[in-house]
Amino acid sequence: MKWQGRRQSRNIEDRRRSAGGGRKGGAGGLLAIVILVVGWYFGVDVSGFVSNGGGVATQQASEPTPADDRAAAFVAVTLADTEEVWADVFRNQVGRAYEPPTLVLFSGATQSACGGASAATGPFYCPPQKKAFLDTSFFATMERQMGAGGDFAAAYVVAHEIAHHVQNELGILGQANRIRAQVSETESNAISVRIELQADCYSGIWARGVQAKFGTLERGDLAEALNAAKQIGDDTLQRNAGRRVQPHTFTHGTSEQRQRWFAKGYDSGNLQTCDTFSTDQL
Repeated sequence: MKWQGRRQSRNIEDRRRSAGGGRKGGAGGLLAIVILVVGWYFGVDVSGFVSNGGGVATQQASEPTPADDRAAAFVAVTLADTEEVWADVFRNQVGRAYEPPTLVLFSGATQSACGGASAATGPFYCPPQKKAFLDTSFFATMERQMGAGGDFAAAYVVAHEIAHHVQNELGILGQANRIRAQVSETESNAISVRIELQADCYSGIWARGVQAKFGTLERGDLAEALNAAKQIGDDTLQRNAGRRVQPHTFTHGTSEQRQRWFAKGYDSGNLQTCDTFSTDQL
């Protein structure tokens, strides 16, 4: 992906040099950290289960390294691309303006309206704040521990979280989460899968728009994104953890589903193609 020297988004809230405020009360710091680590490992965004007082221990932020700054610049360029692509999509397919989110960069740990954020949670989107949260060290985790390296794999991660903001702007995310709160855990998980696969499809729309608008994709970029989608499929994560695959616990979809829905978005460029809620064939 050609990104050096290109426009960077100003919708970045950089907390990497901010010191944390210590340990809070509530459920207890150790329990909260355990929940977050388990959630990250199995590809589940559990940040919403840890309240602001949930006891996540914030950490003293260290000075960002040159590699950290390079990753931050890359994220800012990727975010700028999402702003321009989704502005076009909303204008042409939705008939209204796109309101971009803020992306919070942090190091170690921080707080959000959806709970404590740490490197263990992985990137996530917080609907009440309309903010995405990202510790750029997650990119290294993807490459070293999950076999999902490459700049466009990292761009896919950013695009996926911004896709949740698109869902929020369209009213899809709020409606789906309201239903999730009223049904059984298994049914809630099934709805979560549809949310996540739609975000993968929207990420594909973004990738198509980036190539059409800027021509910045390089050979191998799409393969990097598809590989990342494969490595963070629920079935792959469970197998790699040495566990039996349990479809009723899936919250993001299988590797095959995540790849296929990303490809659907990329091939069509159309929001209607990404209606994961009306199909029986996920």
